[in-house]
Amino acid sequence: MHYVTGSYKIIYRMKDDKILMGHGSGGIMTHELIEKLFVRYFKNPILDEQGDSALLKVSGRNLAFTTDSFVVNPVFFPGGNIGNLAIAGTVNDLAVSGAVPRYLSVGFILEEGFALDDLEKIVESMADEARKAGVVIATGDTKVVEKGKCDKIFINTSGVGELKDKYLNISSGKKIKPGDKIILNGGIAEHGMAIMAARNELNISTPVLSDCACLNGLIASALEVSPNIRFMRDATRGGIGTVLSELVQKKDFGIRIDEQTLVIEDSVRGMCELLGFDPLYVANEGKVIMVVAEEDAEEVIRKIKKHPLGKKAAMIGEITAEHSGKAWLETSVGGKRMVDMLSGQQLPRIC
Repeated sequence: MHYVTGSYKIIYRMKDDKILMGHGSGGIMTHELIEKLFVRYFKNPILDEQGDSALLKVSGRNLAFTTDSFVVNPVFFPGGNIGNLAIAGTVNDLAVSGAVPRYLSVGFILEEGFALDDLEKIVESMADEARKAGVVIATGDTKVVEKGKCDKIFINTSGVGELKDKYLNISSGKKIKPGDKIILNGGIAEHGMAIMAARNELNISTPVLSDCACLNGLIASALEVSPNIRFMRDATRGGIGTVLSELVQKKDFGIRIDEQTLVIEDSVRGMCELLGFDPLYVANEGKVIMVVAEEDAEEVIRKIKKHPLGKKAAMIGEITAEHSGKAWLETSVGGKRMVDMLSGQQLPRIC
């Protein structure tokens, strides 16, 4: 959950007087909840930056700090489980801020009756993912609640990373300008469709695997070759459509996306069409959107294509001086459609 800046002189009342599943979608309802409740009480200059991580200055050193909670259902899914998802999600929130992830905390809420064998599988996968990412799980906590008071297992992870001065503007995108190119490191909607298949026990000929992975290695390789990466964000809840819509809101530039450049695997596209989902708004857990200066874009793509998580990287669009505050998709049939923020809920409990 990322807090969005806002200033309110009137105490607004949301139209819903109860929490709905849509409030956790990452779309309009989530932003409304954050802006009209959490920001009103928690507002401060650090929170107002609205990045994936809070940027802190401690004894002259820049740190990035983030936290996330994971309630995915089912806890085991094709390509991963709630454990390695929790590690990857927190590592990625630090990495897209330009930081080098260093230390994580892990908190477990366990339901009475949850199988110890399943817990061990989850913990083992977390340890393995942390080793691959080069981070240390430094502290944690465990609570157990009565049967029926929690759905098997919930996990909270927090992370701290080191951040160089030259990367301080990445999370805010303050240096974005028309002509910059938008890069995505691979196919979209894979995590969401993997969860959907597992949740509904769909028997499909070509299994869809979650793209759940730590992106800090890929991101570090991109930063090595370009000092002009203007912005990064991992496209999780709400998909790439919501990230692009958030990025352009209240800005003096627009975004143009070319649908033909988006990588969507046939099995994913087929599931989306069958079930009525728009892949632009389906969650990913191993995809980063980068905004890169035009002169560096091709070199960044060449570099990340050499990384296992970037083999299908592509330039999917650009920042434009037209349509300020709007993101537009040029469709494969020659039309245009506006890319707005996700309304309501698409898939609950996706991460």
